Amino acid sequence: MTRNRARYEEIAAHLRALARELPVGSRLPSEAELCERFGVSRMTARQAVQQLVADRLVERRRGAGTFVAPDRVPRLLGSPLSFSASMRRRGLTASSRLIDRGRIGPTPSETSALRLAPGAGAYVLERLRLADGTPMAIERVVMPLEVAELLGDEIETGSLHDAFERIGHTPSRAVAHVTAQRAPAEHRRLLGLGANGIVLVEERVISDQHDRPLEATRSSYVADRYAFEAVLYGDTEEAHR
Repeated sequence: MTRNRARYEEIAAHLRALARELPVGSRLPSEAELCERFGVSRMTARQAVQQLVADRLVERRRGAGTFVAPDRVPRLLGSPLSFSASMRRRGLTASSRLIDRGRIGPTPSETSALRLAPGAGAYVLERLRLADGTPMAIERVVMPLEVAELLGDEIETGSLHDAFERIGHTPSRAVAHVTAQRAPAEHRRLLGLGANGIVLVEERVISDQHDRPLEATRSSYVADRYAFEAVLYGDTEEAHR
């Protein structure tokens, strides 16, 4: 067992080096080729490949082989960090294309999330978000009318969160959940996806430093361009029961 473990780690290290050197989408050696090169069983070669799949360095395509995976932008689930700030941290330039904006009648869930009075209106801003010109997500932001009015012309350009801070509302807390869905036809067109394009849909509510809701956002991220991360904390009381 120890020898087999050492061998598959050796193969995994070899594949990691290839994945770093080769362009995204390059085909890596097959399990049969790895078996021949390293003199191991198919099971040992498969373990090495599966380790890289788990690390999101490679992706397996049924009937085609194993390929260098595209870089995925990490995103912390529930983080109030804006799209623009996330891209800056990755050394990418964020930009936007306006899809829709204007006053709307919010849905019951949006009214509840934003703590709006019954019958109150809201403001929607929907944009295609890009990184270095590559479509990454479609973002639909619903906010209270009074917040939108304070933002003025800044609402369409640049970082919405930077604009919030300039009017004294610092995005400080976010509550979110994520689901995987097949993107509707118009979203697939805007994001450059195929007929079965999958998106990761994050719905979150962001509040300011005074716990006042600023926005209820639905962001549809291209699934193979994002990797969501979560930080989990154990329940101290439960752990000692």
